[in-house]
Amino acid sequence: MAQLLEAIYDEIRPLLGQGKVADYIPALASVSPHQFGLAICDVNGEVTSIGDASTPFSIQSISKVFNLVLAINHYGETMWERVGREPSGLPFNSLVQLEYENGIPRNPFINAGALVISDMNESRFASPHIGMRDFVRRLACNGEVVANKTVADSEFEHRARNAAMAYLMKAYGNFENDVDDVLHSYFHNCAIEMSCEDLARATNFLANKGYSVCADEQVLTADQNRQVNALLATSGMYDEAGSFAFEVGLPGKSGVGGGIIAVVPQQFSICVFSPALNKVGNSLLGVAALTSLSKRIGWSVY
Repeated sequence: MAQLLEAIYDEIRPLLGQGKVADYIPALASVSPHQFGLAICDVNGEVTSIGDASTPFSIQSISKVFNLVLAINHYGETMWERVGREPSGLPFNSLVQLEYENGIPRNPFINAGALVISDMNESRFASPHIGMRDFVRRLACNGEVVANKTVADSEFEHRARNAAMAYLMKAYGNFENDVDDVLHSYFHNCAIEMSCEDLARATNFLANKGYSVCADEQVLTADQNRQVNALLATSGMYDEAGSFAFEVGLPGKSGVGGGIIAVVPQQFSICVFSPALNKVGNSLLGVAALTSLSKRIGWSVY
């Protein structure tokens, strides 16, 4: 595995520095684009990594996966009355579709869907962002995981569009809590900082029928785990979900901090990090690395 990662790194190294960091979030604009890390965790919890795989970064929308899992554990099937399970076909922060479909977001991985999920968790936790932090610490076997308050505050200051989505859903009766309270929790979740090694461990339950080796815990039932992986496959990669399925063929979730997690069911969980993004907001090197990895080993679930 170490030799395989070295070969992939050599193949994609010429792309290092291409793309653009997420400068629309001011606190992320200063992140160096010349970083790359990759970690793979097998279902026994063994991790192989390369490059900047131990460097913490802002997980951003990867947090939506953990947010969803917490909601599933509390609400079960009833949660799908408030959020859909279909690809959106529109930008992740679109308001158009949300209004057209009466305040029901298409899926949990676009911003509107993640805000509804955050609203659900706001109703269940006394301090939702602390609950999330403790959850990912447990899954990652790392008690040092924290949210970057500077990043969270920066995102909250530029919350207008997300607030608009939340208020629109509130107008349709699909949002229960104070909008700013939910946004504070949501942005703290996005601002959690984890490394590739942390995330490969933390998402390993998705490759292991819902069981986390690190936490020694059945995080999801096998059927719930299958459902989450299906949503990752159809809706986890913004407007690149179809292309990612075509080229990589694995369930995955990206974040504008430059991270991507991917799942090889019953074998491996993967996290790749490089902060320079492509035109649709996914890590340019991350997509290239996962494409190379999948083609070299034939891991596509299709």
